Amino acid sequence: MPKIPRDISGNELAKLFRKYGYELVRQTGSHIRLTSACKGSEHKITIPNHNPVKIGTLNNILNDVAEHLKISKHVLINKLFGRQD
Repeated sequence: MPKIPRDISGNELAKLFRKYGYELVRQTGSHIRLTSACKGSEHKITIPNHNPVKIGTLNNILNDVAEHLKISKHVLINKLFGRQD
């Protein structure tokens, strides 16, 4: 299993999710709200705009997105962060 990056900001993460059709809906305070209509249903995620995003929070976000996209978290991490593990 590839390591989850520990130095990514919420803003950078939101930009990476654009690869999967997620779009910025709004930003309230330090939270970024994204939504995607891919895979036939709407999926919403909230990312704290912290630098860096806490590892547990990032892990939960990645699990949620991987489940929605019906891919493994391993594959999602590799595609998002450009790793070849």
